[in-house]
Amino acid sequence: QVQLVESGGGSVQAGDSLRLSCTASGRTNSWNVMGWFRQAPGAERELVAAISRLGSSTYYAESVKGRFTISKDIAKNTVNLQANSLKSEDTAVYFCAGKAGWAIAVRVSDYEYWGQGTQVTVSS
Repeated sequence: QVQLVESGGGSVQAGDSLRLSCTASGRTNSWNVMGWFRQAPGAERELVAAISRLGSSTYYAESVKGRFTISKDIAKNTVNLQANSLKSEDTAVYFCAGKAGWAIAVRVSDYEYWGQGTQVTVSS
């Protein structure tokens, strides 16, 4: 099992930046893809960005391309999401999620491990 803990959320103004971190513990070599999802009130959970454990494969949702950057520090068992130029529509609970399979996937059901989430609120 892998345990995931998110940190770094908060309340900011539009145009500001936040850095979200996801730290894995337990069987930390059990995940091969880590994704950041978000869920706004009344909306479905959606994949924002994902990164492969090995290699350099990444995925970004169109809505965040050019503004968000996902990165990994395998030695620290951490995956970070740098979110710049935040907009009010980025307001959501952000979850990190891990999957054992090698391929980057976009569906919630493809991910086995989930954190509890961290709130990001962007005021315009």
